[in-house]
Amino acid sequence: MDTSAPARLSGLDQSFLHFETANAYMHVALTAVFEPGSLSVEDGGIDFASIRSHVASRLHLIPRYRQRLHYSPIVGQPYWVDDPDFDLDYHVRHSHLPTPGTEAQLKTLAARLLERPLDRGRPLWEATFIEGLPGGRFAMVIKVHHCLVDGIAGMDILAALFDPAPVTRIEPPRPWTPAPPPSATTLIADELRRRGGGAFAFAQRVASGGLEVGSGVASLFGLLRTGLGSVGDSAFNRPIGPHRRVEWVDFDLAQVKAIRHRLGGTVNDIVLAVVSGGLRHVGRRDDDGPFRALVPVSTRAREERGETGNRVSAWIADLPLDERDALGRHRRICATTDALRRNQEEQHTSLLVETAEWTPPIAIAMSVRLLRQVRLFNLIVTNIPGPPFPLHLLDAQMVAAHPHVPLFDNQGLGIALLSYAGRLSMGIVADWDVVHDLAQVADAMEAAFVELRDAAGVEVPPVAGKIPEDRIESRAALAR
Repeated sequence: MDTSAPARLSGLDQSFLHFETANAYMHVALTAVFEPGSLSVEDGGIDFASIRSHVASRLHLIPRYRQRLHYSPIVGQPYWVDDPDFDLDYHVRHSHLPTPGTEAQLKTLAARLLERPLDRGRPLWEATFIEGLPGGRFAMVIKVHHCLVDGIAGMDILAALFDPAPVTRIEPPRPWTPAPPPSATTLIADELRRRGGGAFAFAQRVASGGLEVGSGVASLFGLLRTGLGSVGDSAFNRPIGPHRRVEWVDFDLAQVKAIRHRLGGTVNDIVLAVVSGGLRHVGRRDDDGPFRALVPVSTRAREERGETGNRVSAWIADLPLDERDALGRHRRICATTDALRRNQEEQHTSLLVETAEWTPPIAIAMSVRLLRQVRLFNLIVTNIPGPPFPLHLLDAQMVAAHPHVPLFDNQGLGIALLSYAGRLSMGIVADWDVVHDLAQVADAMEAAFVELRDAAGVEVPPVAGKIPEDRIESRAALAR
């Protein structure tokens, strides 16, 4: 991965640049919580200098973290090139909560950090380390633009920054000299060569039967028909502003897998059933029409692990919010996802992404503007598999990891899930004015999970010293 050669952004990566607006920031993010380890200092803070030095020692594993956007002349094709003014102090930041900080205060600070767009004149990432949590714990909120990573690539970056076992030695950073940006002549020649070769290869695949253009075009118009008038109205689908609310809910991954074992389907089916039940609990009416979720599906091949960029397709799935029974919601979700697999709709979406590879940037921008005007779905639900073992920042163990998905225009609620070290975290982000009581939504998701777990007959062994679930005050009650 350690290369300074200019790299062209794919058509899909470019689309996330165009989806970004003044209020819809296209960065994915993660809030992680760490035990202090040896990073604790006498005043209860953290050894930020060591954290910064550690990040510096790993940058050779993530070359995109020292590259910025650069555009070719005439067509405006974006490339990644080395940033001659790279400044690690800008990207690695230090903050704190009033000691002892609470989880609610951490969520508030995380939401405020999400509200700040990334500077496109610099490498598109920031990591803020936050001290002041009880017990000397600290947190990290890391933001990376979606044009640079999808969920799986984000996990690969974490694997480059952190270790599966505790370490104390900080390696010296490798020498790095930024490569000069390519000349205009070089970029123009590269574009002509790529577009000619890409169009020829695409035509060959069509002629050989490897691609069915008709099915891809039909898929596009099918997606547009889905969005034109048939998606139900929702209180979550309103124009969004610049401010955010953040909540997260933590589930025992062993319980999730036990439900899957009892009921069948996949972990993602369990997730969609819980989301359906949670949204039903917050008061959505039964007669509002279809409520659809965009569900990203990874297309990243094993040999592409460790590479940045997006390798995803998507399903658009109806969520059964009109179903009163938890088992009924799960059965309907399984039927929906089975049909999507049989129809291979995600492959049609992949074809659309592939054709974008030789589509001019202005055409991609125009397509994104069209899609922004069409409601194809009500919210995004993305599920990212993380490592089953704990990660460490030096010898500070990561004890929790909560993901955050960006909000698109008129998408006031977004849900991301991440499995990590035996837990499944549901990160919920919302526009400040569209969803006034996000704690109620989080409580509803917890209630929906318990409802499905109990309906599946999964028993929960008692844990010594743990308060029974029916005695735990809700977030909404605590907020009041």
